[in-house]
Amino acid sequence: MSRHDVDAVVLECDPVRVLRFGSATHNAHRIHYDDAYARTEGLDGPVVMAQLVGTLFHRAAATVAGRTGRVQRVGWQNRAPAPVGAVLTVTGRTGAADDDGTIAIDLEARTDTGVLCAVGRAVVTT
Repeated sequence: MSRHDVDAVVLECDPVRVLRFGSATHNAHRIHYDDAYARTEGLDGPVVMAQLVGTLFHRAAATVAGRTGRVQRVGWQNRAPAPVGAVLTVTGRTGAADDDGTIAIDLEARTDTGVLCAVGRAVVTT
């Protein structure tokens, strides 16, 4: 497989979705839903959980792996907070497949205003 772009994964991070994700993952940190508290932590307002960004990276990797492949690992580094209410788009680019079918994918997450929130890498087998 030659290097190619990964299909974009897009998610509107509205307050209800973020609150539900926090509930499902047992993340009740107030910076994700309480505007006044988020500001006391130096943020402009509530922010999306980093783990939600990680799930979007995993989703992008899973599309490359396909139905018969497997996501081996996903890692990322946060660069900037994604505000609740933002639309996050994860894009990426694959490397060439190794002889064993392993493919590395460079990923990034940006808000609808272009802020780079996270960069990462996933490894899949096809």
